[in-house]
Order: sequence, then structure tokens, then C-alpha cells
Amino acid sequence: MQKLTLITIAAVLGIGSITTGTIDHKLNRAITIDSLGACQGISYQSGRIFLYGDREVGMIREFKLENDSLVYQHKEYKLTQNGEDVINHPTGIAYNNDKGPTFIGNSIRLNAAGSQWRAVIYNVNWKGLLKTGTLDGNLINTIEDDACIQGTRPEYVKYNNKWYVATADYGDHGNEVRLYDPEKLAKAKSTKEPGVLYKKFTCTPWVQNLFWKADKGVLVLIQNKLEGRQWRFTYVDLKKSIEAGKQVVLSQVDGIDRADELEGFSLLDGDEKGIAVTSSRKNNVNFTSTSW
Repeated sequence: MQKLTLITIAAVLGIGSITTGTIDHKLNRAITIDSLGACQGISYQSGRIFLYGDREVGMIREFKLENDSLVYQHKEYKLTQNGEDVINHPTGIAYNNDKGPTFIGNSIRLNAAGSQWRAVIYNVNWKGLLKTGTLDGNLINTIEDDACIQGTRPEYVKYNNKWYVATADYGDHGNEVRLYDPEKLAKAKSTKEPGVLYKKFTCTPWVQNLFWKADKGVLVLIQNKLEGRQWRFTYVDLKKSIEAGKQVVLSQVDGIDRADELEGFSLLDGDEKGIAVTSSRKNNVNFTSTSW
């Protein structure tokens, strides 16, 4: 009865709610944040909110949540080296509270059909980047993600008490979530080098980004329903998915009625409040709530 009430309220207000499964997820309100280009994702780090996009160069801007509003902290970090655009299309920031290297993904479309991609993962000095504002002196290693199928979007996850860097593909066939060993990845030139790839499992298409909910062992696949369009959140049991070799879905949220391109998502402190971002010029930052 309670779930029916949530769905009914969502329909009246014109917002979305879950259609299947046990996790309720709804969109509360949307705001517009400028100067990001097409926003590609969000990284939440102990109260600090980093939105990243592909403006004239790949870049990151820092925000703080104040009274349910995002306040720009007048801090911008350009993903350039010697003035040249290096990470032009950032597609994930894997940050682990100084417990391991920080990685930033870059997914580069090589043809109009989207059948050929170059995926690159960068090992960066995160503290240095935040201090100086560019990759100059802070780009530690460049890794070709040759093990990928279509693109890369790194995110730290924990499996059997060890941290790994997960990533996933964007495409309509052969999609996988892969786990890389962060220590080996940090020094590699290619993800096909021995020992870098640890485990993998198949997943559904159009994964734009990943979010790890550590205390629940849940990996959220942030997806589009169609190529470049509409919203989907797929909550998977990471442990069971790895053991099965394919995604084991706890819940799939398809009921948020938005036609634009969902790019990233993060819960904030706790289980409920979150932020989802899109590549749109307007209403690109969206406040959400989740109930488990």
C-alpha cells in the first residue's frame, strides 16, 4: 500500500518513481548549472561536490550543498597539460579517500556510428590537481583501456574486502562491467596487461556511469533506455553478479519521465538524498531521493 502511494504522488506531481523491484527512486526537482559544457558526471567526496564536463576543454567545477542548493566554490580545474586538452571528455572519477590512486576516464568516439572508441584511463595526482588547477605535473600515468568494448567510466568498488576499479561499456551489444586491480592499473600502459583485469560480468546497454553504494554492496548502473536518451537506474548486487558472470538486478528504475541524456549520479551523505546530472543545457542538475 505504501509503494502505491509513492507512485500515485509521483504521477500527480509529474515526477518519476520506481516501476519494478524493491528500491524506490524519484526525482524531486531540477536546476540549471552553467559553465560545464555538457555535464558528464558527479563525484561526491565528503561534502565536496565535483561536477565535470566537456566545455572548450575537459574540466571540473567544485560545489557545496547549502540548504538544498548547489553553491559554486569558485574553483575550476582544467584537464589540460601545457595548455592542451588532455581529458577532453571525462567519463568517470574513481576516488577512494586516499586509499588508492585516483583515476579519471576519457571515452573518445572515433566514428559517427559509435562503433569505434578509444578509451583511456588516467592516473592523476588528485591533490595536486586540486591545488594547481591543471594536469601539469599531476598526470602520473596514461593507460589505454584496451580491455573495454565501448568507452570507460571508472569507479571504486569493494569485493571480498579488497578495493577494485570498476568500469563499464556504453553501447548496444556485448556490454560488460569489469573490475581492475588498482595497483596494477596505476602502473600499466594497457588494461590487457597480465593481472590488471580481475573479474567481469555482462550487463545491459547504454551505461553512462557507475555509482558504488558501499554499505549495501550495491553497484548502480546509470543508464539510458535508448542511445543518448531517457533515464534508467539499475541497482545490481555486485557480489552475486561477479559470481554469476552477469548482472543480478535488485531493482530497475525506469519511471522517471525525462527524455534527455542521463550522465551521472551520486548519493550524498546517507541513503536518501542524491544528485543526478545530464548533458542538457537546462535542468542538468537534478535532486533525487531513494528509499531502500
